[in-house]
Amino acid sequence: MNKFADFIARNQYSHMIILAVLLLVILPLSMDIFRLNLVGKYLTYAFVALGLVLCWGYGGILSLGQGVFFGLGGYCMAMFLKLEASSPENTAIQSTPGIPDFMDWNQLTELPWFWEPFHSFGFTLFAVIAVPAVFAFIIAVAMFKRRVGGVYFAIITQAVAAILTILIIGQQGYTGGVNGITDLRTLHGWDIRTDEAKYILYYINALLLFLALFVAAFVIKSKLGRLLVAMRESEERVRFSGYDVSGFKIFIFCLAAAISAVGGAMFTLQVGFMSPTFVGIVPSIEMVIFCALGGRLSILGAVYGTLLVNWAKTSFSESFPELWLFAMGALFIGVVMAFPNGLAGVYQRYIEPLLLKISKKDDSPSTPTPAAKDASSDKADNSEETLTSEERKHA
Repeated sequence: MNKFADFIARNQYSHMIILAVLLLVILPLSMDIFRLNLVGKYLTYAFVALGLVLCWGYGGILSLGQGVFFGLGGYCMAMFLKLEASSPENTAIQSTPGIPDFMDWNQLTELPWFWEPFHSFGFTLFAVIAVPAVFAFIIAVAMFKRRVGGVYFAIITQAVAAILTILIIGQQGYTGGVNGITDLRTLHGWDIRTDEAKYILYYINALLLFLALFVAAFVIKSKLGRLLVAMRESEERVRFSGYDVSGFKIFIFCLAAAISAVGGAMFTLQVGFMSPTFVGIVPSIEMVIFCALGGRLSILGAVYGTLLVNWAKTSFSESFPELWLFAMGALFIGVVMAFPNGLAGVYQRYIEPLLLKISKKDDSPSTPTPAAKDASSDKADNSEETLTSEERKHA
């Protein structure tokens, strides 16, 4: 027990191992497919929370529009799946077969040009990363090159989320409107609606999340991570030291956007649809709450915070449909006021010292027995007598 406590307290990789065992072994063995699919959906939000740890926790860049990048990644994947589900055979009853049903309802007679590349799965995988990253790059260059930051940047990202939501809803013939892109069935002929597919997608999602965790950990431990913390504490000092502050901000914001987009793509695959409700201001703020509750300086805390908040949200909404919003608000306010550093702060302040205390009990020297004390005292007396006889000879 003591050795195990020492391993947990001292070895940083032990926390990653515990999370892996929880997500890859314990939860799949203890949950039915419906609940496990819910956990898989929660883990897609963890990608966004992880990106917020990098850009907000370490870089000091609070973005209230991360749902934009989550949604863009999800829409890119949904466009490929919708085209596969809209083959001429499956849409034979439409007035224009071979195009998505919502386009036919809105009297479009041909597939728009920007939909054409999404017939390719390879291009879709590229677009899932590239489209949100390029969009984030445009926003970041426009803001950070002009040294716009703090609360002003947060408000602007909120405005971007609102604008994109309105645009998606307004262009119903091209995007599916308020209903989004639905009725997604297969991936290269593989039915993603079966229980077996849901298990496989859950594990793929979890493995991609661990890959994102390792990337984030590498960034934090690198020189870039130290510069991000320095910029967060004193941006002007870093700038006067000769570093291009805006360049570092642009990079970390684009990286957070790309990580969020991967979560959006996996959400589409696991849930089977994508709609503008995941792009707007409300989901973006909820994702900030996930990060804050878990600890905005902890990449693993972001995952646990996301799981806890969404589990509580599901439980409250099932048991108390009228009160769950108040319960969620009280949970967030209580944790933030009592533990400003989130769940990670609770662990570092209370649990980690306890584990270290337990581990030190095994390492502490044992108390000598009375017999050992007598033997040591006799040895000391003999040495004193020897020294005395030698001194006498010299005298």
